[in-house]
Amino acid sequence: MKKKMKALSILLAGSLLLAACGTDQPSGASGEKQYKIGLTQFAEHPSLDAATEGFKKALEDEGFKEGENVKFDFQNAQADMNNTATIANNFVGDKVDLIFANATPSAVAALNASKDIPIIFTSVTDPVGSGLVQSFEQPGGNVTGTTDNHPDATKKTIDFITQEIGAKSIGVIYNAGEQNSEVQVSEVKKLAEANGAKIVEASVSTSAEVKQAAESLAGRADSIYVPTDNTVVSALESVISVADSKKIPLFVGELDSMKRGAVAASGFNYYDIGYQSGLMAAKILSGESKPSDIPVELPDSLTLTINKKAAEKQGVEVKEEWGKDGEFYEE
Repeated sequence: MKKKMKALSILLAGSLLLAACGTDQPSGASGEKQYKIGLTQFAEHPSLDAATEGFKKALEDEGFKEGENVKFDFQNAQADMNNTATIANNFVGDKVDLIFANATPSAVAALNASKDIPIIFTSVTDPVGSGLVQSFEQPGGNVTGTTDNHPDATKKTIDFITQEIGAKSIGVIYNAGEQNSEVQVSEVKKLAEANGAKIVEASVSTSAEVKQAAESLAGRADSIYVPTDNTVVSALESVISVADSKKIPLFVGELDSMKRGAVAASGFNYYDIGYQSGLMAAKILSGESKPSDIPVELPDSLTLTINKKAAEKQGVEVKEEWGKDGEFYEE
C-alpha cells in the first residue's frame, strides 16, 4: 500500500509540474511566444495609413507575423484628442506587449498612460518638445521612434513657393491644438520672412472647419501651405476644392497629400518611416534592445515632387527645369 501511495504521489507531483509549466507557455499552437501590439493612430489619411502599413511590414520581415505570433489591436482616434487617451488606457488595461503610436497626440497619450510598456512612435514632428523623449540620441524612458520633421523639407518647400512661384503671402491652415503644427508654423514664419514673404494664418479645431478656413484665405494669400497637420490633412479635399476654384496654388508638407491634388511638396514616403519604426519594435520584442537605447531616427530620404495636373488647375505655369532638382509626379 505504501509503495502504491508513493507512486501515486510521484505521479501527482509530476502532473502538477507539467500543468505549472503549461501555464507559462504561450497560447500559440507552435509553442512560440505570442505578442499583442496596440496600434493607435490619430486620424485616417493616406500618410498615417501608409506609416502603419510600413510598421507592420517591417515586423513581418523580422519574423513577427500577424496571425502567427502577433496579434494587432488597431484603433483610430478619428482626430479626437479624448479618444487618444481612451485608446491608450485600454491598451494598458489589456496588457499589450508594445504600443505603436502614429502621430504626436497618440504618442503623448500613450506615454501618459504608461511609463512601462514599450512605445514606438512615428509621424511625430517634435519628439523632444512634446515631451516624448529627452533627446534624439538618448531618448530615455520607454519611448522612441521616428520623426517626420526632416530639417530640410520645409525650407525646400517654402523656397520653392517664394522663389519659383513668386508668392508674397502664404496662407497656412492648421489646428492650433496640435503641438506638431505649432512647431511647423513657427518655422514657416521664419522661412517666409527670410524670403520676403508674409504668413496669413487660418486655424481650425476640427476637420469640419477646414473648408471655411481655406475659403477665408481667398484674397488674403496668393498661395496656401498645409503642414503635416492631421486635422487638416484628414480633410484636405476641402482645401483642394478651394485651391482649384480660386486658382490659389496649394503646397503641402508631405508627398501623400501632394498626390491628392497639391502643386508640390518636399518630403518622403510615410511608409518608410513607419517601416523604420517597425524595425525598432522588432529589436524590442526580441529582447535585443530597450526603447531608451534606440536613438530617434529621421526620414532616410527627401524629394521635391511637383504635380503637373494640380499646377494647371491652380493656375501655375510648370517649368520643365524644375525636374532637374526634383521630380514630376506621374499618376
